[in-house]
Amino acid sequence: MPLDSAVNIDFPAIVARFGLPIPMIQWIVIAYVLTQTSLMLSFGRIGDMLGYRRIFLFGTGISAIAFLACALAPTYGALLAARVAQGIGAGLILSCGPALATSLFPEAMRTQILAHYMMMFGIGSALGPSVFGVLIERFGWSAVFSFRAPIAAVAFLLAWTLPRPARGEREPFDAAGGALLALALSFMLLALNRLRPPGPETAVFAAVAIAGLVLFYRQERRAPKPIIDFSYFRDADFAVINVSNALINLSAFSIMLLAPFYLSRIPGLSLPAAGLVLAASPFGIIVAAPMAGRLAQGHKPRLIALIGTALSGTGLFGISLSGSIPDIPILVLSMVTQGVGLGLFQVAYFDIVTAAIPAQNRGVAGALGMATRTIGTVSGATVLMLVFQSLRTTAPDGFMTAFQATFRIAAAIPAALIFLEFKRYRRTSLIASAAKTAETEPR
Repeated sequence: MPLDSAVNIDFPAIVARFGLPIPMIQWIVIAYVLTQTSLMLSFGRIGDMLGYRRIFLFGTGISAIAFLACALAPTYGALLAARVAQGIGAGLILSCGPALATSLFPEAMRTQILAHYMMMFGIGSALGPSVFGVLIERFGWSAVFSFRAPIAAVAFLLAWTLPRPARGEREPFDAAGGALLALALSFMLLALNRLRPPGPETAVFAAVAIAGLVLFYRQERRAPKPIIDFSYFRDADFAVINVSNALINLSAFSIMLLAPFYLSRIPGLSLPAAGLVLAASPFGIIVAAPMAGRLAQGHKPRLIALIGTALSGTGLFGISLSGSIPDIPILVLSMVTQGVGLGLFQVAYFDIVTAAIPAQNRGVAGALGMATRTIGTVSGATVLMLVFQSLRTTAPDGFMTAFQATFRIAAAIPAALIFLEFKRYRRTSLIASAAKTAETEPR
């Protein structure tokens, strides 16, 4: 699934193949992301009901077929339909992936398994822009899809060797809640997409999304077996870490969004070389994920998440110092630092969420993590590009001023999260201290 980052570098070839106006290319992303995000939590709940192995088999099987359909698409409409199918496959795989991985090992190994899971995401994200840039040049636009079909097919075959889960008691699925959630998330993503520039349809999409979320919340409160139990969010720590996951991924997407434009301005830097530079951030995730698994054995996950947040912000600020005369080693070091921070945070986040939600609902826990991650990424693509374009039109020297300022704003998001976390910690400590004093004082 992380190899889909390679589709971004395939955009010019897809535009040329189907004779599209450039704005139409956005639907390649929307069709895929909207489908997987709107269905992911429902798929996680179905995985809890039917078993993660079965959902993974459906996901890899559908993905293999969807990749071939994308590669062989005769028209742009057919390609978009295949991308919707690919989004369904991705939603199935991502919703149950963390739960399936952790279910194969003792609970004491949960954090280490999640660390290895996130490490594989880093590997996929690093290979996407670097390897597929070469494959597209050699085999054409369809390579970004056709070369992944065998990978999905092999995963489908290997999944049959996984142990079958014990049959549990059948539970009802909240179909009404699933439909409302899909409606709300779909229109939320469409509203975000229409923020650049906003129009009348933006307000309509936003209104439908808000109404859908309100109705979904009410449905879940009265459903005997809800898709997600909102009582978890009464815990302030649980609510804050989920919001932080979306915001950290929002700020992190600034690299994939804007760094390619900066690298394209460097004379003599080839496409494969630019891909290797972009792979520096995912490389940091590869390094940090197993490191987080080891650190978790002696440190609280919230401390690891805080360290990851600080490193992510530091790396983004380092990128903002890039000038018109590029310093590639410093740029790469900053990207690696950001990637290390993101890797530490993601492992700690999944550890916190999977520990807070009961093991029998671990599919929902994993899907929640992936959904908030995707929402943050999509929000980053819209908000940060809106900031960049606004600054570019007003700044005297255009691109570089907007590039540096946008990365400083992205770096300010982790900094703000750290500041708020310390304020929350200080307030909690004062309340605990006051309560302890009240208990010890004589009556």
